[in-house]
Amino acid sequence: MTDALRIPRRVRHELKFRTLTVAEIQDLTPTLRRIVLEGPDLAGFVSPGFDDHVKIFPVAEGQTPNLPTMGPDGPVFPDPRPVARDYTPRAYDAATNRLTLDFVTGHGGPATEWAMAARVGSVLGVGGPRGSFIVPTAFADHVLIGDETALPAIARRLEDLPTGVRAHVVIEAADAASRLALDSAAEATVTWALRDGAPRGQAGPLTRAVETALTGVDPANAYVWIAAEANVAKALRAQVLALGFAAKAMKAAGYWRLGDVGGDKFSLD
Repeated sequence: MTDALRIPRRVRHELKFRTLTVAEIQDLTPTLRRIVLEGPDLAGFVSPGFDDHVKIFPVAEGQTPNLPTMGPDGPVFPDPRPVARDYTPRAYDAATNRLTLDFVTGHGGPATEWAMAARVGSVLGVGGPRGSFIVPTAFADHVLIGDETALPAIARRLEDLPTGVRAHVVIEAADAASRLALDSAAEATVTWALRDGAPRGQAGPLTRAVETALTGVDPANAYVWIAAEANVAKALRAQVLALGFAAKAMKAAGYWRLGDVGGDKFSLD
């Protein structure tokens, strides 16, 4: 296998803002709510990267999203600037023109509050994705580490992986009831690090599980993906680097920050 087949690449997309309508709502676990969106604005939606993110613009029931418009130098935001949060597209079905988003519940914030109050017919503003980071599947081993906020991306990646490769997955969750069935053609081993009443945003559950889960994995032919609370993701990155995995075949991102009810996802690399 040549290194050229294992080089990630970035892809840019035309930035569009859409007003969509809730078509379905499903509580997958006590802490994860799935919302399926539809609408003619979804025409042309693309999301090739498993950890893509869209901006969502939640509004109160009965209101219409006041979305940015595209100007010659990029998006022009209205005043006052609308609240926006980053979410991973869990799935997009071009045949039915439906977009699926999964929301972690129970921690507050405008996006979660919108998801908990949403009903069929509610509206949501969505922007992007603006770009994608495409990670090849040619690695022999794929290490996926994250908390509940990383579940949509982890689930997408597992579904993308082909037969003949291995996936080593470590996911932090609130408790046993919050575990989710995950499908993959790859040879996948999933370890759940359960808090069982302990607070969110602490490195302990994931770092302890990662030490065991990565035993025997060859760093020379592995790609590592990490997403969690910002400081936890930073600690995990340092831990995995210390185990011999290469920074050039690793992506670590802070999906949220302890004490902040919502913000942008950001890379720690």
